[in-house]
Amino acid sequence: MKLLRRIFPHPHLTLLLTLVWVLLANAPSLNSLLFGLILGIVIPFITQPYWPDRPKLRNWPMVVEYMLVVLWDIVMANVTVAGIILFKRDADRKPAWISIPLELRSPEAITVLAGTITMTPGTVSCDLSERGLNLLVHCLDAPDPDAVRDEIKQRYERRLKEIFE
Repeated sequence: MKLLRRIFPHPHLTLLLTLVWVLLANAPSLNSLLFGLILGIVIPFITQPYWPDRPKLRNWPMVVEYMLVVLWDIVMANVTVAGIILFKRDADRKPAWISIPLELRSPEAITVLAGTITMTPGTVSCDLSERGLNLLVHCLDAPDPDAVRDEIKQRYERRLKEIFE
């Protein structure tokens, strides 16, 4: 068991890197699978010293749910942003800076939240307070900044809290 742990220090990362490589190859083949597996073993092995306290994912079904919610939100945000750019006058737009108070304490969970916000069109996470208690987000159009803050906390932060903490 210890030998397997040394060869595969981050088994989920190994699987993810292998899958990503096969998808990037754009033509699944035995060669791309083998090279992806080599990358999936070598990269986690080399980066192992930089991960002294690996995050523990506590709720795998919630991970799948979170990914589906994020994918859905990205698609819907693309449609919304396209509508704003094509049909809304600049004078009618209400861009806003929103400070989101965080209940999350895990650096990995905060990073996933910031990345999720940035991947969603129309929003970008810009800064994290010194103590990690607030995340500053810029929204392309936020007529009600409090609603945006509440939606981020409800849709993303709540789920991430269940996954990481």
